[in-house]
Amino acid sequence: MPLSLPRRARRSLLAAATGAALTAGVLATASPAAAGPGTAGPGGPPDRAPLVVETAEGAVAGSRPGDYRLFQGIPFAAPPVGDLRFRPPQPVQPWEETLDATQPGSACPQVSSLTNPTSSTEEDCLYLNVTTPAGLDARRDRLPVMVWIHGGSWRTGSGDRYDASKLALEGDAVVVTVNYRLGPFGFLAQDDLSAAIGDAGSGSAGLLDQQAALRWVERNVAAFGGDPRNVTIFGESAGASSVCAQLASPTAAGLFDKAIAQSYSCTTRYASLDEAETVGEGVATAVGCTGEGAAVVACLQRAPVPDLLRAWPAGGGSFVVGGSSLPVQPADAITSGTWNRVPVIHGNLQDENTLFTPLGVPPAQLPVLLDPRNYDTVLAQRYGARAGEVAARYPLAEYGSPLRVLAAIASDTGSALSTCEHVDAYEALDQRPRRDRVYAYQFRDQTADPLLDFSRPPFSFPAGLYDEGAQHAGELPFLFPGLFGDGLTAEQEELSTAMVRYWTNFAATGNPNGRGVPAWHRYSDPSDVQGLDLASAGGIGPVDVAADANCAFWDTF
Repeated sequence: MPLSLPRRARRSLLAAATGAALTAGVLATASPAAAGPGTAGPGGPPDRAPLVVETAEGAVAGSRPGDYRLFQGIPFAAPPVGDLRFRPPQPVQPWEETLDATQPGSACPQVSSLTNPTSSTEEDCLYLNVTTPAGLDARRDRLPVMVWIHGGSWRTGSGDRYDASKLALEGDAVVVTVNYRLGPFGFLAQDDLSAAIGDAGSGSAGLLDQQAALRWVERNVAAFGGDPRNVTIFGESAGASSVCAQLASPTAAGLFDKAIAQSYSCTTRYASLDEAETVGEGVATAVGCTGEGAAVVACLQRAPVPDLLRAWPAGGGSFVVGGSSLPVQPADAITSGTWNRVPVIHGNLQDENTLFTPLGVPPAQLPVLLDPRNYDTVLAQRYGARAGEVAARYPLAEYGSPLRVLAAIASDTGSALSTCEHVDAYEALDQRPRRDRVYAYQFRDQTADPLLDFSRPPFSFPAGLYDEGAQHAGELPFLFPGLFGDGLTAEQEELSTAMVRYWTNFAATGNPNGRGVPAWHRYSDPSDVQGLDLASAGGIGPVDVAADANCAFWDTF
């Protein structure tokens, strides 16, 4: 029977016999599917790939915005509402009529912010999107598959924001972008919930949503021209954290063949189940769910979405270690060799923390930290007798303000995004005697548009005091056109083309090298990291990121 929730009804299930909700032009393009995918009339040449595709759950009708096909809002799991809130994802109910896949599904519950334009209270949100070249033949073509897991601090974002057409067309790939539950709906752990859920433990919903999407790919991507035996997961920030967690998850074994983690170290540690349950008790109390046992579970499942979003700690929560899907820390799984060993690309940006450093400072202190006259005082307060050594490596003349110096230091060391933390991850992944295939990179374009421009309101930092550089997320528009900023320059387009080739070569073969791109060496030591920069600023080639980030110096602290 059709999926019959009210929101789904509003999106229109298309009657296959009448095509009532599709335009005549779309139907005309899709109609050859009756003769078989990618076929034309008798004696004719191969037609465009069909816009109606049969999945294991039912037919979906997509669109052709350009030289690519786009299928949006395909449900990969049952709506996680009512008794299914917080629980592992359940199978989606098949549908009989053709599903309108021309519009995205809802984003998962989240609150908009300076870096996130999306706000949602809709829990029916487990949808994915598929982008393919338009000219493939789904009967014969088996293109590499890339599954994108979005970032957003585990509390914001959605898969439909990412235009995957460049990757699909230039890389000849099928790209799938997915939603997963966020904030308390994906990561809330609480002891009564854990008792009700069982071995998986509470706080595992977001991780398991991603695995449910990968199982959808396993069942269905061949119908879109993708190879279910050649799947690469990739993600940025919290999405890279997700990639790292999936590398360590025993329940993800066999669901992917390669992995790309952008801007989050795979050796970062997460809260244990006990630690996360303590936080969850505070959330439960905040929404009025006190007591114990089944009554608390029922109360949490009835709590209004806005109340749970408000109760979620400002620092948020992420993956929880201790359930069957993530029994040990990813760092421990990697160092012990018990991870899902596949080829990996892992990297970061040179100036990751120019985004986060000002956001972590009380507004009243920003003028103090932007004043160059306070440089010596600021370093002395933080580094005491060693302030002079720090100043020698981070001279004020090079950075403009104490705040920018602190951002440079944070970008180099001391966080999951930092270069030195990434070097630690490369070393852990590149284990001997079995050296896994690891390729490391650093994005270094100092002219890339920042995700958050601090020269504009509400910050309006004075010119010359805070240059964002290669800020966290700055590489994303090079892979996903138009995501933010003013678009790429001609020189940036050249770098974008090279990056897309590297990423899609890797998805196809497990090796980013190929025609038209500079050689990229497998990781052996920090001098093997591939710098990704504009031709006028040094171009693409090996850089010693550990030396640039003063990692040996910071190891002495």
